[in-house]
Amino acid sequence: MKILLLENIHPVAEEYFKKKNYELETVNDSLDENELIEKLQDVHILGIRSKTQITAEVIKNNPSLEAIGAFCIGTNQIDMEACNKYGVAVFNAPFSNTRSVVELAIGNMIALMRQIFDKSRMLHEGQWYKTATNSFEVRGKSLGIIGYGNIGSQLSVLAEALGMKVYFYDIEDKLPLGNAEVCESMEELLQLADVITVHVDGRPSNKNLIDSEQFQLMKDGAIFINLARGFIVNIEALAENLRSGKIGGAAVDVYPTEPKLKKTEYHTVLQNLPNTILTPHIGGSTEEAQKKIAEFVPTKLHEFIRTGSTMSSVNFPNLQLQGIRDGHRIIHVHENVPGIMAQINNIFAEKGINIDSQLLKTNEKLGYVITDVTQNYNGDVLDRLKNIENTIMVRVLY
Repeated sequence: MKILLLENIHPVAEEYFKKKNYELETVNDSLDENELIEKLQDVHILGIRSKTQITAEVIKNNPSLEAIGAFCIGTNQIDMEACNKYGVAVFNAPFSNTRSVVELAIGNMIALMRQIFDKSRMLHEGQWYKTATNSFEVRGKSLGIIGYGNIGSQLSVLAEALGMKVYFYDIEDKLPLGNAEVCESMEELLQLADVITVHVDGRPSNKNLIDSEQFQLMKDGAIFINLARGFIVNIEALAENLRSGKIGGAAVDVYPTEPKLKKTEYHTVLQNLPNTILTPHIGGSTEEAQKKIAEFVPTKLHEFIRTGSTMSSVNFPNLQLQGIRDGHRIIHVHENVPGIMAQINNIFAEKGINIDSQLLKTNEKLGYVITDVTQNYNGDVLDRLKNIENTIMVRVLY
């Protein structure tokens, strides 16, 4: 099995795949669409981070590709519809860099409340500006968290330990941790919080979730932090409110458009604004987080290749599977429509093949069938399985 790892993925992943005897190639940077199409010929597993864009053309033109590992949290860089259409399983690391992002949020919050970056810049320029004006402790202040998932909930606990009052809003019902209070609407949260931080996912409906209207609802001098997705915030509106002083400070780690290369020139309207911390998408960029991701994702990819297990897959129905010693395992991926299972079993019955075990799991888009048999079969069985209407992919593991 051939694996291609892009974007300087932590060497722990390389070591794992080498021990499992995969044929491995690494590229330190991301590749564009044409480069990917060429590079992926005969590759079975692709590992990427956040910069590489996996388009429908990339998936369509690489029929050998079976799985993609996103060595990060988000999967917006991957065309999931195309992966579903061509039977490519996608795995990510939804928890591995949670602590790193949370610590960056805490650090940004304290730095902004104390205006540390502006004062540091002034001293670098030779100005001694010692003042307590507009410098505050976070203790006793209120933190508003938009999105109470893995990151938001952990941030809630740490912020409360710092003496902050925590409010949160999420579109789903979430159990509050500690003394955090849930808000009935985002608008309610915006009016209550001294510091507002966004930790929502990349679904299209979240585009410009925070715009001019939302900034006007915030307290005068509120601190705003976005470490989630670049398109969630209208940065033109954020820049305008920073210039006017309506927003007292901001920390931004993600942007609507970002360069593919690690070291390159970049410009944004947020540059050179007062009390504004800009970082180049480093929320999960710690040695600890990258190591954890590189330990987690490869195991999921290997189990998928070895046993067909899809636990933690973003797009496939999740099944936890063990290997089998004697026999054959046949995987059938299909569009989630009625009657597929009956047709699969009819084919085995007509050929006189007894089924040892069988599992079916579906989600909104796909059906995933695992069939274990001990009897030998010929190519006609596989051909007939592939020809079932609405079949996406048939794969034999043993």
